[in-house]
Amino acid sequence: MKFNKLTVNANATQWNAIAEKYVNAAVRGVDRAFGAVGLGGRKADYDDEHYEFIGGANDELRKKHYDKSLRLLWKAEKHAAWSTFDDCSKEEELLLKMADQTMNANERQELSRMQSAEYKALLNREYTPAQKQALVNILALIGHGEAYAWLVSNEVLRDVKSTGAKAALTMQVLEEAKHFVVLRELIQAFEMPIPRLPVWEYMILEGTLKSTGLEKFFGMNVLVEGVALSIFGALSKFPGLEILEMFHLDESRHCALPTNYLKTAPLTWWERNNPVSMTKRFLLILPAIPLAFKMEPDFAELGIDVFDFGGSLVRKVINLAYRVGFHLPLPQDNMKDFINFLFNVYCSATREDHKFQSFLEREATLGEKELAVEREVFQLASA
Repeated sequence: MKFNKLTVNANATQWNAIAEKYVNAAVRGVDRAFGAVGLGGRKADYDDEHYEFIGGANDELRKKHYDKSLRLLWKAEKHAAWSTFDDCSKEEELLLKMADQTMNANERQELSRMQSAEYKALLNREYTPAQKQALVNILALIGHGEAYAWLVSNEVLRDVKSTGAKAALTMQVLEEAKHFVVLRELIQAFEMPIPRLPVWEYMILEGTLKSTGLEKFFGMNVLVEGVALSIFGALSKFPGLEILEMFHLDESRHCALPTNYLKTAPLTWWERNNPVSMTKRFLLILPAIPLAFKMEPDFAELGIDVFDFGGSLVRKVINLAYRVGFHLPLPQDNMKDFINFLFNVYCSATREDHKFQSFLEREATLGEKELAVEREVFQLASA
């Protein structure tokens, strides 16, 4: 696939990398020290250096239990026809069953091998090594994020009230697990080095996991899932990444969950406007700005201006945050103007002849289906 690679400031790229390296060492060093003396430290039992949870991949156990459970998950619509559930696609079930029954074990193994080889050949045909690495770097942001989403949604399950809310969170736990293991295999298919968590994302994810009560909804379902939704929407039309459209649909439900839940159990005035809570939310968002600076070369390799992408993302996240009651220290429009100002200040310092731009009016999501999801379900995208 041909991309119009964008030019980035080499000095800014170098200084962003140096800053990230030293801040990463400091933040993780403090967490290790606190953990060693029992004062907290890193909360997630996740090894982003190896893109695995502590204890290793253990794919054999996953295949025996998680994959099998998904295959054997019974449908209420089929087994309890008198119920109000509408959860079974009989056509898909029949087609998959018929296809599976016509193959023996060796044929299934060969099909899997061929699909894997053909897919890797497609990636090599469509992308240069530099483009493959850029895609891996961007997708890994969400790959690591899905690990935390898995942990956070499991904790939020205990905090929400009502059977319906707990059922919704239970499905999110299952979907986050699916996202992690499927996206991990997708990224590994590129056969490029998978980077660790950038420290800026590390701070966002650890801060979200350490949040209490429904504040986890803000960190995960508004901020982190908003980032995932935007990345999947921006990349789902790239060759070989069509599966991201399905991820995008899942993330749309995850982003909608706070809206739907808080309609029935709205935040109190104090929960919305508590200065301490508003400051914590802002501090959780803040590392996303230097994260955008660091990721600029990867987006540029694919012909995407990271600030066009970031502006589209920020607009959606801020709109959703204020709509459900997770207010920030500044009024909604002022918060957007402030972040747009920061983007322009950075661009003025790193780009020749930069003129002030309204980055938050940009739209990074590609594809009519994806845009329709964001317009009709979330009312996040601009008209």
